[in-house]
Amino acid sequence: MKKLFYYADRYIEKSTWKEVAMLKFCLFSLGILAGMQIPKKDKKEAGILAFLVFVLTYIPLMKKLVEIVAEKD
Repeated sequence: MKKLFYYADRYIEKSTWKEVAMLKFCLFSLGILAGMQIPKKDKKEAGILAFLVFVLTYIPLMKKLVEIVAEKD
């Protein structure tokens, strides 16, 4: 697992913001495709879980962005 994280860190270090954006769009599209396969009876639970994951990941990302924007050059 450590090796996987090492490769992921190296990949991000060598990527431009455009490549990271493409990666995010790719993962977003994969999420939509996976969501289309969820049976109707389970969609509410899947939606709640997806929302929780979004909030738990969005807050730290935005915190970092605000810190970067607030830095003095």
